Amino acid sequence: MKQSSRLAALAVFALSAAALAQTASTPAPKPPVTSIANHPGWPVAKPEDVKSPEAIVAAVYDVISGGKGQQRNWDRMRSLFVPDARLIPAIAGKDGHNDVLMLSVDGYIERSGRRLTADGFFERSIHNDMLQFGNIVQIWSTYESRHDPADPKPFARGINSFQLLKDGDRYWVVNIFWDSETPTKPIPAKYLP
Repeated sequence: MKQSSRLAALAVFALSAAALAQTASTPAPKPPVTSIANHPGWPVAKPEDVKSPEAIVAAVYDVISGGKGQQRNWDRMRSLFVPDARLIPAIAGKDGHNDVLMLSVDGYIERSGRRLTADGFFERSIHNDMLQFGNIVQIWSTYESRHDPADPKPFARGINSFQLLKDGDRYWVVNIFWDSETPTKPIPAKYLP
């Protein structure tokens, strides 16, 4: 009986030692990779651009707007967004299905920058609905786009869905997801001024 007790104790000791050795050799989990902290060289925003949800939305419209041939300040644009932000237009598919185009800030600049400066582009908010909880803000911003501010009618309208992060005394754009108005998809009256 003593022999079996000794063997049982040795077996428990061996299993415990093996488990301890395995735990000691398992690396500690890596800390999560966060967007802002992981990009220390990201352009710094002007405080007045990011002091409130209204200010950052206005700054986004302002930075993409400008006359024909006028270069945009893309570093100012970058400074408004978290480094891993997405700009996401809803796309009508040819087969009747809808889809999205996922763009980084630089992807948006590459895709849209030449067109914005070649034709002139002015976009402005005409109505905003905002919800906030803690450090997240959701803004539905109805927009109008013109090639020149003096154009009597916009060439496009739609809704930009902004998701913002409150970070101390500033806000960051995390995503903008948007869809354009069409004759079969008019903007509802509740999203108009």
